[in-house]
Amino acid sequence: MTSDGFAVAVCRGDGRWRCDLLPPAVLGDLEHCIAALRQQESEGGPLALLNVEDEFFVALRIRPDTSVALLLSDVTAALDWELAGQAAKFLGADVPDDAPDDEIWPVGDLDLFADLGLPAEEMRLIVDDIELYADEMLAQVAGSLGFGPEFAAVVGPLPSR
Repeated sequence: MTSDGFAVAVCRGDGRWRCDLLPPAVLGDLEHCIAALRQQESEGGPLALLNVEDEFFVALRIRPDTSVALLLSDVTAALDWELAGQAAKFLGADVPDDAPDDEIWPVGDLDLFADLGLPAEEMRLIVDDIELYADEMLAQVAGSLGFGPEFAAVVGPLPSR
């Protein structure tokens, strides 16, 4: 099952960023997303930014050693969405069933983009902003990493909420 949203693969080559949409099916299957991302060639490892129904996001990166770094913006999303549940399981995270609605509980690697210019502290500020939708959070991530225009060019034409 897929959800509304988008999945963007982000790669760097010859000093330039490139953003491409991944198939919508990756929004329902973390392993499918990882497999699709592993097919991408990128200096420093490919990245993926997944927005599910503007409710939460998953950011992941295939590191040069082929390990996977992952951040789930809100672990409580695992109560309602399959992809979030798969991400929480991948991370070995406990899913609280009594979390307050006005809190966001990110889990995973807040440092996954630190070497690219987005330190954990800045990532934490982005995910903790409850006024932002997930797509807006990802736009901030893209801007901080230096591929905001490329990201906007790919997701801008998509239907909005």
